[in-house]
Amino acid sequence: MDERVEQPDSAEVKTESVTEGAVGQDVIAQDTEGVSTDEGGREANPTPNGVKNGVKKGKKKTAKQYAISFFIKIGVTALVVVLLLIFVVGIYVNHSNAGYPMIKDGDLCLTFKLTSLHKGDPIVYERDGETKFGRIVAEAGDIVDMSEEGLTVNGYGTFEDTVYPTTAEGAAIEFPYTVPEDTVFVLNDYRADVYDSRTYGGIPLKDTKGKIILLLRKRGV
Repeated sequence: MDERVEQPDSAEVKTESVTEGAVGQDVIAQDTEGVSTDEGGREANPTPNGVKNGVKKGKKKTAKQYAISFFIKIGVTALVVVLLLIFVVGIYVNHSNAGYPMIKDGDLCLTFKLTSLHKGDPIVYERDGETKFGRIVAEAGDIVDMSEEGLTVNGYGTFEDTVYPTTAEGAAIEFPYTVPEDTVFVLNDYRADVYDSRTYGGIPLKDTKGKIILLLRKRGV
C-alpha cells in the first residue's frame, strides 16, 4: 500500500518564516528603543555615572563644607543677638541699693526698649557715665512738688508701692518743678538716696535704656 506524506505548501512555510522574523525584529526594536547609536553600533549617549533611572544622585558634603555651614550659622546667630541687644532688649546688673526693695544689689535686669515709658514704670538710665535704676513718677509738662505732706504731681498725691517716705531734703533742684520736654522725672525706690531727679532734674528720654520687664535674683540662684 502506497503511503503518501502530505508536504506543506511552500507558500505557508515562507509566510510563517516571515512572521517569525518580524516578531524578532519587533523585540529588538523594543529593547533598543530610546537608545541612539553611532556608526559602529555603540551607544552614542551612555548614561552618566551616578545617574539611575534618570535621577542624579546628590554629592555628599565634605567636612570642609560642613564646617563652613556651621560657622555661617554661628555668625548669623551672633549678629541677630547683637542687633537684639542694641535695638530691642538690654541686660544690666544692679550694683546699688537705689532700687531697693524691688531691685536688690546683684540682681540681673532685662529691659525692653521698644515701648513708650509712663508713670510708675521701673527703668534703667545712664547718668554721669553710670548705669542707674529708678522709677518714673512724672512725665514732660507735669509739675512735681515735695513738701511735708509728701509727693504731689499736678497738685495730686501719688499712690506708690514704696515703703520709704519721699522728701526734698538734700535735693539740688527747687520745687515745685516742671518736668521739661523729652524728659521724665525719676525717683529711686530707696528714697533716702537722693541721686535721682532730685539731683539731676529731668532725665532725657535718649538716656533711658528701656523698661525693666524681668528680674533675675543673683542670691539663691
